[in-house]
Amino acid sequence: MKPAPSPSLAYLLLTLTSLFWSGNFVVARATHAAIPPMALSFGRWLIALMILLPFALRPMWRDRALLRAQWQRVALLGAIGVAGFNSLAYAGLHFTSATNAVLTNSFIPILILPLGALFLGERISLRQCLGVAISFAGVAMIFSHGEPGRLLRLDLNKGDLLLLLAALDWAVYTLMLRGLDPRIDRLGLLLALVIVGVICIAPLLLWELSSGAQLAMTGANLATFVYVGVFPSVLAYLFYNYGVQAVGASRAGSFIHLMPVFGSVLAWLFLGEQFAWFHAVGIGAIFAGLLLTSRHS
Repeated sequence: MKPAPSPSLAYLLLTLTSLFWSGNFVVARATHAAIPPMALSFGRWLIALMILLPFALRPMWRDRALLRAQWQRVALLGAIGVAGFNSLAYAGLHFTSATNAVLTNSFIPILILPLGALFLGERISLRQCLGVAISFAGVAMIFSHGEPGRLLRLDLNKGDLLLLLAALDWAVYTLMLRGLDPRIDRLGLLLALVIVGVICIAPLLLWELSSGAQLAMTGANLATFVYVGVFPSVLAYLFYNYGVQAVGASRAGSFIHLMPVFGSVLAWLFLGEQFAWFHAVGIGAIFAGLLLTSRHS
């Protein structure tokens, strides 16, 4: 019998997941002029597939009967969670800023709560609602620079719409993970999802290349592929899947609110952006909201 998932370990891994995904948005935006979106998505998961194969093929094969019994759910999870979310996000980042991307991601925990209540019958406590509201207020503080009127002036361009679709995509993925047989090894499951994702992205890449998109294999581009193929792909997905299993979809999804925190710090460290008072206030509110949504009733 497998040991029960540890909530404490889950919270640590979910925090690292947000860090890795924050870096993914920053890198994708920084290289959007050099790497087409479907090429980045396909290269990311092809690298992840090669990394996973030696370790995950055996557990995937061992659990083939369990995976076959839920093949429709597994196929849909791979299509929306691997191919859909990343392709939509990378495409959106070609038309909008990384700031808008991370801010849009903050809607995911808010989407998970009503979707979970509507389709899975999950209960929403007043404390969870309050925690999500406080966390999102912190996100809004960071990206409005302490001026709420700036949020109202954001233009909802093509990139923003694509990122909204990506957020809805990830909320559905998070909830669908709850219906998987817990006996399925999570490493083998990830390999199965990546295989489905790569198959789904391949025709999109061919369409992109046939439309005239070009990719130069420079050292910087190769480093980008390595990062997105290892940290926000293999490690982050394993950590996130474990977190959903250990603490539930709503609590796991609330950790996505950490992405603006890490994003602002990474921008300060690597892009020289100023760390201002509204960053500190926003980070405090985000952690306060996480504390409310993560505590046991």
